Amino acid sequence: MRHEKIIGMKNWLLLFSAGILLSTTSHAQARKINFEKYTLPNGLTVILHRDTTAPVAAVTVLYHVGSKNEDTARTGFAHFFEHLLFEGSENIKRGEFMKYVNDAGGNLNANTSQDRTFYYDLLPSNQLKLGLWLESERMMHAKIDQVGVNTQREVVKEEKRMRMDNQPYGSILVEVLKRAFKVHPYRWAPIGSMEDLNSAKLEEFIDFYKTFYVPNNAVLSIAGDINLADTKKLIAEYFGPIPKGTKAIPRPHVTEPPLGSEVRATIDDNIQLPAVIQAYRAPKQGSDEYYAFRMLSTLLSGGPSSRMNKVLVDQKQIALQAAALPFFNEDAGLFITFAIANMGVQPGVLENSMDSVVNSLKTNPVSDQEFQKVRNQVETAFVSGNATMAGIAESLANYEVYFGDANLINTELARYQKVTKEDLLNVAKKYLNKDNRVVLHYVPKGKKEGAF
Repeated sequence: MRHEKIIGMKNWLLLFSAGILLSTTSHAQARKINFEKYTLPNGLTVILHRDTTAPVAAVTVLYHVGSKNEDTARTGFAHFFEHLLFEGSENIKRGEFMKYVNDAGGNLNANTSQDRTFYYDLLPSNQLKLGLWLESERMMHAKIDQVGVNTQREVVKEEKRMRMDNQPYGSILVEVLKRAFKVHPYRWAPIGSMEDLNSAKLEEFIDFYKTFYVPNNAVLSIAGDINLADTKKLIAEYFGPIPKGTKAIPRPHVTEPPLGSEVRATIDDNIQLPAVIQAYRAPKQGSDEYYAFRMLSTLLSGGPSSRMNKVLVDQKQIALQAAALPFFNEDAGLFITFAIANMGVQPGVLENSMDSVVNSLKTNPVSDQEFQKVRNQVETAFVSGNATMAGIAESLANYEVYFGDANLINTELARYQKVTKEDLLNVAKKYLNKDNRVVLHYVPKGKKEGAF
């Protein structure tokens, strides 16, 4: 349940490893997160968590819309709206959305995945009213006009150039997804198509807004130093008048057929060192197998002593960097392993070594010591994710949207703790097979011949 951007390989390592490169010597203790949940007459779900340890408040809104909700001829809309809804509203002048928050001593941002769009305002708690006003303006009457559309088209194009076109290994997500999925809208990345955005008319953007950015498709989650009674009154004042959406909200109901056989491709890129990416089909988030996969990921790349680092980077010294990423979504998932080759190492040699590490998961049970280390890492990562008000607010919203159960913030850790060594062995045997994966060799331009 993380935001997915088109980013470079090095940044992938930093972003996805950050949650698992944690101490293995301490056993994390999760504190209970108390919260209150209710629904306004217009369908807006509200979740409130009070914590007076610091005078801050996180005001967040999660809209249940991502790239998977887009029309095949209009990809990139959800990500585009992440930008467009900062343009202003009937009562906020163009470009002043961020200025309000910055002037109040806070900060804000947003992110888009294949399943959701998430906005957050981090403010001093005495500025709670400002956060509520800003997010209600975004939901009630955002400014969607041709000037804003034209402006944000250029912003998105520049983002694509920076994060994908001109970033080494920056196209990995796009290249993986279009091969890993054949029929599900997960087959395109949130950045979408610039051609689709250029072709879209203003009326199409307005229709997208009226369909998805409505209270009955959103969760307002607030965590911090708040008075619950006063906050409820303010929410009723700012969000109560917003009308419920009247359009049907499109949800894909697609069964992705089995991959059937290994899919391979070589990608020319403006890089110096080759890279190998292996993306295995995996179950959707929240299933029992999902938790086993998350632990497998930590086992493979959770810190310097993890298997991929120990074998590929330290012992054989054939990889500069290596990692495993659990890329799980609402409807389906991928389990991605990748490595950047050391100087002079051919992709085929690196791939064979990666295979040997992965295949060992299918033949040899994890030792008690290694399994306990991984459990400690996963538990520490879980607790750390809810160590800030922003993290708590986001987790509550995620659990409510994806599972209909915000209380998973208090109980999901038990699902990880139920995973056994046999579960790790079983999911590895079931999913980590050649006929269930996409393999990409990234090679420097001009050296594509003979990559496989």
